[in-house]
Amino acid sequence: MKSDNRDVNPAEIVPIRDVFKKEATHFTTWLEQHIDSLAKRLGMEFSEVQREQRVGDFIVDLLCEDGNSHKVVIENQLERTNHDHLGKLLTYLVNLGAGTAIWISSDPRPEHERVIDWLNESTPSDISFYLVKVEGVQIGGSKLAPFFSVVSKPDRQSKEIGESKKNWAERQLKRDEFWKGLLERSRPRTKLFGGRTGSKSHYISASAGKRGMSFNYVVWTDSAAIELYIDADKGDGSGNLKILKKLMQRRAAIERKFGAPLEWQELEDRRASRVRYMITAGGLADVNRWPALQDRMIDAMIRFESALRPWLAKLV
Repeated sequence: MKSDNRDVNPAEIVPIRDVFKKEATHFTTWLEQHIDSLAKRLGMEFSEVQREQRVGDFIVDLLCEDGNSHKVVIENQLERTNHDHLGKLLTYLVNLGAGTAIWISSDPRPEHERVIDWLNESTPSDISFYLVKVEGVQIGGSKLAPFFSVVSKPDRQSKEIGESKKNWAERQLKRDEFWKGLLERSRPRTKLFGGRTGSKSHYISASAGKRGMSFNYVVWTDSAAIELYIDADKGDGSGNLKILKKLMQRRAAIERKFGAPLEWQELEDRRASRVRYMITAGGLADVNRWPALQDRMIDAMIRFESALRPWLAKLV
């Protein structure tokens, strides 16, 4: 049986100002009375709706509670989004101790959509931001009505990405603090690394006196290392392996002067080669043991440089 679509009318989108002439007295008042229309689009529940609550010198359009009794602030803007309303949204969220902020606009800018996405990534998991587009809609001869479309919202992935970025940033700051402490302890004892400052990387380098070769300090979460990194040959890396093998001819003398066995590594997944000494007595994770670890790394580097420098000078 054929379906008869003659009675199905298309929806017509009209300017939201045709539905609500004034934002505060018309739209905000209507939304207060019909908050479920927004809640359903967001998959949430709202209660205890209050209009025009004062926050210092400002007034929040709507304040309500979600299904977990957490405060929700709603900022309405029946025009293109701007920085002023974004600032208000954040002001209300912080000063009212809200967990959710909803920004409703008739014309969300892409730039502000990216800001809301960034806020969802960068804030704790119990803070949520929504950007919602509102339009007027009419079907056939029906009354004009608002229609909500969710432009940006939080999700588990965005929060996980945000947490990952936060952990990465914290780890970088921790490394910088660690390196600054090590370099401060190192300066009275050796000129190597004398010109270096902190770093957010897991390693710091100083020239070994030969092009493409460096002495490195390396630190990880639970361990550390010192090394001679050989990357003089920027082509296929065969020249780097050649240098490593030349040094290995003096391996016994070098390790004897250093005072411990070393790792002589041809790095199969890279063009470089290296000579490394591992230190397993702590890493970034144990801040209380940083001074002891830093001293051990400095002691090892002084002996390491002394053992290798004479043979590096003889390399052609």
